[in-house]
Amino acid sequence: MNNITIGQYVHGDSWIYKMDPRVKIISLVLAMVITFIIPSFIMMAILLGLTILMVFTTGIPVMKMIRGMKALLFLLTFTFIIQIFNIRTGDKLLDVNMTLGWASIGAMVLIIVLYNLYKKQFKYRSTLFLVMAFSLFFVQYLLPFGEIWTYDFMIYSDGLYRTGFLLFRIMIVIILSSMLTFTTMTTDLNNGLEAVMKPLEWVKFPVAELSMMLSLTLRFIPTLLEETQKIMKAQASRGVEFSESSFKKKISQMISLLIPIFIISFKRAEDLANAMESRGYVIGEKRTKIDVMSIKYLDILTLITLLGLLVVVILMNTGVIHAL
Repeated sequence: MNNITIGQYVHGDSWIYKMDPRVKIISLVLAMVITFIIPSFIMMAILLGLTILMVFTTGIPVMKMIRGMKALLFLLTFTFIIQIFNIRTGDKLLDVNMTLGWASIGAMVLIIVLYNLYKKQFKYRSTLFLVMAFSLFFVQYLLPFGEIWTYDFMIYSDGLYRTGFLLFRIMIVIILSSMLTFTTMTTDLNNGLEAVMKPLEWVKFPVAELSMMLSLTLRFIPTLLEETQKIMKAQASRGVEFSESSFKKKISQMISLLIPIFIISFKRAEDLANAMESRGYVIGEKRTKIDVMSIKYLDILTLITLLGLLVVVILMNTGVIHAL
């Protein structure tokens, strides 16, 4: 749970903190659109490099950003394996005969058991997970005994190309989204969302209520995770071990964890509703704001840059400009 960083705000005073929250939200949407329509692998790699460079200039702790990516490690690894196995076009880069036999199955089971037993003793568990995933395939090549099924493990150039393209896209989306929540307070995010979606009020869309719900959701994610950790530590001090028990016991342990979390959630929601009501919050009524948002030269420059990049990518997709 320490790896979940969604909704957390990191204090800082770099250039991105000084940007208008409305411009941040619009910039994120434009960056997402660019990421999903960009046609070239080289352009995607350049965009990922620029995104990482931007992280270093914002003053956000790099390790905090990396810890946020750990939650996606399994998804990225699974995506890589699926893409490599399914795409069989382009130049053949590797062709290895793999054997799934009694020896390799036993070795794979042993590797998984050792990984689960000793992973807590390693500091860099993500690296250990990647080594474990590689070892599961390596033993199928190394131990061709007791053959049950054989297959050809082939890697093609298009497989690597499309896999890298997809992985880069996922990483860019996660980094950009994390940067928004890391550098924008909940109140600013709420005001920015309300201002960006204000045109929807013409069709009687509840903009203020929706923006408030989204900002409160992002705000309560780290709070509930913190409460969950406290409950887990309290139960662990009473002899409950979530990682070293049978499947049946884990179900009962999870139930004993979820019940107090639900109670705490409803209690916090009730306290928040009472606090908002005591401060004069009325659903649907116009509210004054203590902070007035203003667009500066940096905001204008950011929007012009992203709009220009969007136009270039669209022209690349239409063939007016040749992709790299």
